[in-house]
Amino acid sequence: MKDPENYAFETRAVRAGQHRTHEGEHSEAIFPTSSFVFENAAQAAARFGGTEPGNIYSRFTNPTVRTFQERLAAMEGGEACIATSSGMSAILSTCMALLKAGDHIVSSRSVFGTTTSLFTNYLTRFGVPVDFVPLPDLEAWEAAIRPETRMLYVESPSNPLTELVDIRALADLARSRGCLLVVDNCFCTPALQLPLALGADIVIHSATKYLDGQGRCVGGAVVGDAERVGKDVFGFLRTGGPTMSPFNAWVFLKGLETLSLRMRAHSENALHLARWLKAHPRVARVHFPGLEDHPQHELAKAQQSGFGGIVSFEVTGGRELAWRVIDATRMLSITANLGDTKSTITHPATTTHGRLTPEQREEQGVGESLIRVAVGLEAITDIQADLARGLDG
Repeated sequence: MKDPENYAFETRAVRAGQHRTHEGEHSEAIFPTSSFVFENAAQAAARFGGTEPGNIYSRFTNPTVRTFQERLAAMEGGEACIATSSGMSAILSTCMALLKAGDHIVSSRSVFGTTTSLFTNYLTRFGVPVDFVPLPDLEAWEAAIRPETRMLYVESPSNPLTELVDIRALADLARSRGCLLVVDNCFCTPALQLPLALGADIVIHSATKYLDGQGRCVGGAVVGDAERVGKDVFGFLRTGGPTMSPFNAWVFLKGLETLSLRMRAHSENALHLARWLKAHPRVARVHFPGLEDHPQHELAKAQQSGFGGIVSFEVTGGRELAWRVIDATRMLSITANLGDTKSTITHPATTTHGRLTPEQREEQGVGESLIRVAVGLEAITDIQADLARGLDG
């Protein structure tokens, strides 16, 4: 597709990035090869030297992976995308490429548990300290920034409480203080939110989640400008090798084709479920930005085109009732993954955030009574009935 910016989002999701071979294939081709052949020694030298574009070795150049990268960049509105082996490797690649010893990160405290572990247990070993602040509190963000702060890192909406930050306001703050704003857009995807258009510098994805949409493969992506992402993050990928496989890239391409349709359906089901849970006597609180009493409901309406598919709720009986609700389900999948057509349910305090200290979980609001549901595409009546087995028991 030429000039993808001239086409609607749904068209880019289906067409962008594809370059047909001489075989004239309609669907994107998979190139499961480790290396590529050169016409002569001079071409090999030019490719390795960077004076001629083209494929070299699938650790960092592969046509199927490149198609996925170009398509996702077009959907996010970025100049470049680098695909990685997982969402966590996308975060690691971004930090390794753009930070050095002595730099400082300010992160939301409401991030995925493994992201917190990466920041506190590993980046600090290399001289990159991290401070955590409440996600919505712009004054706390500003107070935490030091002269050596290089990166502000957020998930919005957050995992698992679906908190939000005003991305445009935080981007303005980052720019005024010489920092990069990195936004994990996993929960919304570009179908519902475009952080780069709101002023963010870099977008992170776990392609494993909604970009795939059917729980088939693991992968990640970094989207941004041609310099920081296209050169710096690519340079780390080329050397460090956290590479996406061609087969996984092809699967993700198929997922992107239906992303807009799926995200609208996830959002609709999630809103129905959140309203049903809110009315249940055994539910103490529901966390979902589509509810009018969510503290950032108006912000969600302003910077997202939908509310997403994640609903978290607190039951009245602590861990005992939370586990009973989970164990009573017959249809929902008890797994910590999300973004699937199949609804999934988990207990964050003992799974996704289980490696955090009790103090860290308390700071993030991840208590023993909290349950997270990634609402799938089954009939909403069946999802509700499955949860009712434990809630009504």
